[in-house]
Amino acid sequence: MKVASKVALFTTIAGAAMLIPGIAHAGGFYLQEQSVRGAGRAFSGEVADQGAASLWWNPAAIGGLEGGDAHIGFSAILPNGDVDNSSTVIVRPGQPAAPIGGGQRSSNPIEKGYLPTGAVAYGLTPEIAVGLAISAPYSFTTDYAADSWVRYTADKTKLRTYDIQPSVAWKVAPGLSLGAALNIEYADAIFGNYLPNLSALQPDGHQKLSGDGWDLGWSVGAQYMTGPVSIGASYKSAIEHTLSGSMETTGLLGALAGLNGTVETSAKFSTPWQATVGARVKANDALTINGQISRFGWSEFDSIDLGAPLNVSIPEDYRNTWSFAGGVDYQISPKWTVRGGIQHDQTPTRNGHRDARVPDSNRWNYALGASYALSPNFTVDAAANYIDFKDASIDRTTAAYAGSAVQTPILVNGQLNNASAVVLSVGGRMRF
Repeated sequence: MKVASKVALFTTIAGAAMLIPGIAHAGGFYLQEQSVRGAGRAFSGEVADQGAASLWWNPAAIGGLEGGDAHIGFSAILPNGDVDNSSTVIVRPGQPAAPIGGGQRSSNPIEKGYLPTGAVAYGLTPEIAVGLAISAPYSFTTDYAADSWVRYTADKTKLRTYDIQPSVAWKVAPGLSLGAALNIEYADAIFGNYLPNLSALQPDGHQKLSGDGWDLGWSVGAQYMTGPVSIGASYKSAIEHTLSGSMETTGLLGALAGLNGTVETSAKFSTPWQATVGARVKANDALTINGQISRFGWSEFDSIDLGAPLNVSIPEDYRNTWSFAGGVDYQISPKWTVRGGIQHDQTPTRNGHRDARVPDSNRWNYALGASYALSPNFTVDAAANYIDFKDASIDRTTAAYAGSAVQTPILVNGQLNNASAVVLSVGGRMRF
């Protein structure tokens, strides 16, 4: 099997973007449901709030902690949306452009997701606290039917990441805490797509890439509290992931049959850095107002670099984005607190570069939540979010067997329509 031929074959799916979901619940392929309390106010005050529940956003959140603090949460992510064909065509060698056959609408290709999260922290001294947060910040599954019009750019895609964040915080002065953390992240991915044979009368072939690996990043943060005001800022580094795995190709016929087989390979890509600032202002004994702004360095995801024997780089051209959120907490009684918030989040994908593997778009997140203190040391949290996605084009041209004599362009022209998601979360916080 010739390596050059394998490279041409691999660009069919790699050019469609590796390891990224369709409809996510923050921009790109980031899942922000790392705190039930935060979900209830649309993640508007996490970088400036205290306790283990805010540890993902700011390692300084446990500064000055006395005793122990823990939280656990669970979110059910229920997406909906249609991925519709407009006028996508395939151009086989020596043949006129032909419409893509099969199903012209893929409804709800993003599978339901269930996301656990948790953290624990303990104050070792009045100044020093340590903590550990476990989360799954980039996890999803998409599944298109075998006859979908998008089958040559996306089939089934599955990504799971598990982030282990050991943290330490130091209360350096009254009201001022600094924090630092490592982000130890494991990624496991499977993704694939169908491949056109040279005759439209022949069944499609198929290609699947799978891999996994451990990688490392870091986080730093600060919090300052004075009177009724709490201010927080944090930075979470990009993480360069290196996945080791294999590519399996099956079902190619005739002149393409020599491309069938399995190749051991690797792939490198980077998840974005995050810079966040926010504040919480206690307006009176009952009402707290929250605001948060995040900048995501999605331009780090500029390419996917494939290792030997392929040794090619696939451009992705993601852009940096902003997220803006505002919300309130209102304490009705010593036991009951209600909250709400609104968030606007940009997509890092660009028009002309968006495909069905990641039919992402700008979105608004509307949130409501509540907490009930069962005892002075244990509180139950619940939240509901409705996320409304803007309709967006799916228009990234790709090609099977790119750069070879049998290059087969797929001129994609489709649309993401009627996309939304409901996220239901429940959890608890405990002091010990």
